[in-house]
Amino acid sequence: MPDKTNLRPRAIVVIACAALSLLFSFSASRTNSALRLVAPPPPAREVNSAAKETSAAPSTAFTVSNSSSAVELGHNIDRAIDESKFAKARWGVFVMSMKDGRVLYARNADRTIAPASNMKVYTTAIALDLLGTDYHWRTSVYSEAEPDKSGTISGDLVLYGRGAPDLSSSTERDEKSSLDELADKLYARGVRHVRGGIVGDESYFRGDPLGDGWLWDDVQWYFGAEVSALTINDNAVSVSVTPSGKSGEAASVKLKPETSYVQIKNEATTAERGTPASLGITRGLSDNVVRVWGNFPSSGSGLTARLSVHQPALWAALLFRDALKKRGIAVEGKVRSVDARDAAEDRLDTEHAVELASVEGKSLGQIVRATNKESINLYAELILRTLGHERGATAPPKDPKRMRTRGDDEAGLAVVRQWLEQHGIQTDALALHDGSGLSRLDLVTPETTARLLAAVNQSPARDAFKDSLPVAGRDGTLRGRLRSVKPGSIVAKTGTLTYINSLSGYAMTDTGEPLVFSIICNDETEADASTKTIDAIAALLASYREEGR
Repeated sequence: MPDKTNLRPRAIVVIACAALSLLFSFSASRTNSALRLVAPPPPAREVNSAAKETSAAPSTAFTVSNSSSAVELGHNIDRAIDESKFAKARWGVFVMSMKDGRVLYARNADRTIAPASNMKVYTTAIALDLLGTDYHWRTSVYSEAEPDKSGTISGDLVLYGRGAPDLSSSTERDEKSSLDELADKLYARGVRHVRGGIVGDESYFRGDPLGDGWLWDDVQWYFGAEVSALTINDNAVSVSVTPSGKSGEAASVKLKPETSYVQIKNEATTAERGTPASLGITRGLSDNVVRVWGNFPSSGSGLTARLSVHQPALWAALLFRDALKKRGIAVEGKVRSVDARDAAEDRLDTEHAVELASVEGKSLGQIVRATNKESINLYAELILRTLGHERGATAPPKDPKRMRTRGDDEAGLAVVRQWLEQHGIQTDALALHDGSGLSRLDLVTPETTARLLAAVNQSPARDAFKDSLPVAGRDGTLRGRLRSVKPGSIVAKTGTLTYINSLSGYAMTDTGEPLVFSIICNDETEADASTKTIDAIAALLASYREEGR
């Protein structure tokens, strides 16, 4: 695990060369950094499947159906790939009927390929099946003893995280934030004064805060946020830059939420109207200093970038102290954080401490829905570590004598691999390195991905998992795609990294036959992405008709 303060900084520059007449936000399909217009999502659509569906037993060898309909489908998919500008890219495709297990199409289906965010279907589907949709994370406040008669806590107050993805210090609506709710409960418990300090304890999870195989280029942005058992506000802040009304003056730079934990170094200048925008935004990898520089034309309306926060557990502790003071609870001591690397005596022993207050956030089912609809990397990583912490003992390491202690992320991946094997899905070819797909080291096969989807379709998690997937043309990362297909006929998880594009999920054909599919493209080096080709293949599945059935 890297030292907390010894990470190599690297500047990442974003250049916006067009006039900024619209408000933009740094966003992507969560695993790629790009500049795009963000539109509000339409309401989610529920998908109903009336057909009786079965899960075919996986095997290392399969035979593609030779029916005239399947042969025609194969020709059409081959044509879509081979006549596209991405014909030289590496494609892996697998399509199977869930009605009778027939393989309708396969192209490099048993070859390993990088999945990007399609890795999230492994993490979320298996977590739902093993932990249940009603699983909740609890965040607690502990002390060594109850407050005395005057309401004084003589020692430290410990904010103890267990991986809740939705802990917050502020809300968009009128309801109380998680930290305000905890402060209210402490006040109701009689706490008025803390002589010690505030400790943000993230020791519940073992392992690195960054995923194995993540790029330095990614980790300063929100989609590469550090993973912490004491996550707060998605471990990210929004940095908004707007020009002043006069050329030569400094541009305005603001944070949301406002916080002193992140420092702004503003070197951005307002340029004359019509001047091309040239802005740079960077955060050092081992600090929370955000530098903004360059020229912003006075005609521009604004630019927003979301950056990750270094050491989020310490930020959570500082925000908690602020919430306590706002509620009327005085704190004398300093704020610090501890994690699993600290000495045992510095970490909280929950069995010998007094739990003064706790909050529960959204259920696993709700978090998985957000994770897959909007492809949130941080949530997927927290789910993976939760799975490892809760079920890792059932999937012990292959080498129990190794010197290094296994992290909860590694334990979670062992649980994923074990689940696949228990469902007859071979895992020898897989290389699993994180829960979100941000790692360039992840390798799966289209067949394994599709058979996982078929297997979870037979589990108690079926409905919750399907409901979590984006609906083509309606919501999530598919809201602007496949609008020509029948509503509800395609529900699937997208995936995007540099040179990687993927789509895996379920299709309901025109005749009501349920299909499962995985389409993954690697090494796409053209200027644009292979999205249109992938969508053309998915549309072929939605319109598929099996003659004589």
